[in-house]
Amino acid sequence: MVSSNQTSPVMGFLLLGLSAHPKLEKTFFVLILLMYLVILLGNGVLILVTILDSRLDTPMYFFLGNLSFLDICYTTSSVPLILNSFLTPRKTISFSACAVQMFLSLAMAATECVLLSMMAFDRYVAICNPLRYPEVMNKATYVPMAAGSWVAGSLTAMVQTPLALRLPFCGDNIISHFTCEILAVLKLACADISVNVISMGVANVIFLGVPVLFICFSYVFIIATILRIPSAEGRKKAFSTCSAHLTVVIVFYGTILFMYGKPKSKDPLGADLADKLISLLYGVVTLMLNLIIYSLRNKDVKAAVRNLVFQKRFPQ
Repeated sequence: MVSSNQTSPVMGFLLLGLSAHPKLEKTFFVLILLMYLVILLGNGVLILVTILDSRLDTPMYFFLGNLSFLDICYTTSSVPLILNSFLTPRKTISFSACAVQMFLSLAMAATECVLLSMMAFDRYVAICNPLRYPEVMNKATYVPMAAGSWVAGSLTAMVQTPLALRLPFCGDNIISHFTCEILAVLKLACADISVNVISMGVANVIFLGVPVLFICFSYVFIIATILRIPSAEGRKKAFSTCSAHLTVVIVFYGTILFMYGKPKSKDPLGADLADKLISLLYGVVTLMLNLIIYSLRNKDVKAAVRNLVFQKRFPQ
């Protein structure tokens, strides 16, 4: 029997997923597949209308198009692996595939944190400084803002992923998760992970703490400005322009802060069933809610979709 403190070159990992709860696998396969298809189709349509409809050629919808593409990338980095784990008796993943999946998940999550703060700044300028909005939020401003969000997310993933996967791993390399989630992988390490803990702490401050504070300060000024609008109709119209973004922020950050901020399971193999279901909530349900919030609560998007469908059915 190999001692638990012995290590060998890592060829791959075994993902437990819901192996301990086989009755749940078929149910979750259907649910996750349906939500994944909704995310792909819905966000694909949103990207299409923001590109094709000239009325949506604004910074707000440019950011929304980026968010939709980001959500497609994030779910695609993990959901096919999750679906496969529900169908495969032995849920293995190679070391290289694990590295790619971890990198993409970290990069997309960090990018979304920054992108949501950029969208908050856009709403702040639109409501608090409407006369200067065309001057401040021009193409030379909002395109680099979106690009910077992608670059920042990719850079942190380029740091966190090698730091995690350079570690020696013990035993059978069993990850008690659906994917190569970084916290679950770190639990397998046979070496000191203090560097990883410090780097993740710094990343959490930069990509969670700073954006949350920035968004909170932005909405303090936004709400104060809205309350100073004399007419009720004016206040309602102003708030409607940022309500979808605020709702997405609450859902996104609420879920991720709960997932990473709550006490972790003491199970040596990793997260328990509740941890896994929360990760599914964050990785799939939250992104589907983003789509629903921005599509069902946005009159411009609904009008653009109807216009696109009408043109396809009745071309001029």
